[in-house]
Amino acid sequence: MPSTTPVSKQVEKKARFNWLSLIEKYRVLLIFLVLCVIAGFLSDVFFTMSNVMNVLRQVSIIAIIASGMTLVILLAGIDLSVGAVMAFSGAILAGALTAGWPLPLALLAALGVGLLFGLCNGFFVARFGIPSFIVTLAIMVIARGMTLVYTKGYPLVVSNEAYRFIGSGRIFGIPVPIILMFVIFGIMYWMLKYTSFGRYIYAIGGNEETAILAGINVKAIKIAVFGIAGLLSALSAIIYTSRLMSAQPTAGNGIELDAIAAVIIGGTSLAGGKGAVTGTLIGALIMGVLDNILNLMNVSPFYQSIAKGLVILVAVLVDSKFSKIKK
Repeated sequence: MPSTTPVSKQVEKKARFNWLSLIEKYRVLLIFLVLCVIAGFLSDVFFTMSNVMNVLRQVSIIAIIASGMTLVILLAGIDLSVGAVMAFSGAILAGALTAGWPLPLALLAALGVGLLFGLCNGFFVARFGIPSFIVTLAIMVIARGMTLVYTKGYPLVVSNEAYRFIGSGRIFGIPVPIILMFVIFGIMYWMLKYTSFGRYIYAIGGNEETAILAGINVKAIKIAVFGIAGLLSALSAIIYTSRLMSAQPTAGNGIELDAIAAVIIGGTSLAGGKGAVTGTLIGALIMGVLDNILNLMNVSPFYQSIAKGLVILVAVLVDSKFSKIKK
């Protein structure tokens, strides 16, 4: 007599897939929590308030850029220009302040530069159908070259003390960059979940041809998404330049890779149409915690790069494994 009936097998199979679905849904959060527990065992200072605030402040710049990158990757695209756009936006801001511009006008100039570069990316991708990898690579080289020409290869020092508050100030004891990070992610979460614009992004990333047949203005959405990515790169430049009180010509070097890594670790699919900014935020925090604990343990930066690469590889493998299980 068989030990299990067909009904019991179905129940067991259903329970198994319920567990898999639960693990898949919260796997990024679980990884983050496990990493925090390990970090707490390895260092006594990890869970101190000063260190936690330091991690969040360090993560804020990459996380803000990664939030914009999430939208681009949801469209099955990529943006390699965010670091270079960040550098040029910061240089324009520092130059404007040095020239005596009022702070609000200088901030608008920096944001305008970031938005303009983003819209250029979106225009060439949407209008001419050029792969985003190629377009943003070209814009990256152009923006990086313009930064070097504008700064002549030297840092631009800022002396406006009011500006320092953005990168180093606190509101109710919380650093301003952390507040800005959570505000941006709150807005992005609301936009993706509750607006038609967010639904259109998922639809285009899932199946662009179907989205066109459904009457969605795909070109306009793509241009807008890349524009947002450029705008958020400029916002990161504002925070970064304020913290240093100078615009570095090499600012943002390689930050696009960290942003992409945060998005991938957070569970957003490179194929598009699947993911969320909440996962991206946790992905950025995972990278921040990893950097922090390696620094606390005095691990060489060279080994830190290896560790980051391994984390990204594991994240992609896990995503691939779960995708196969669901199929």
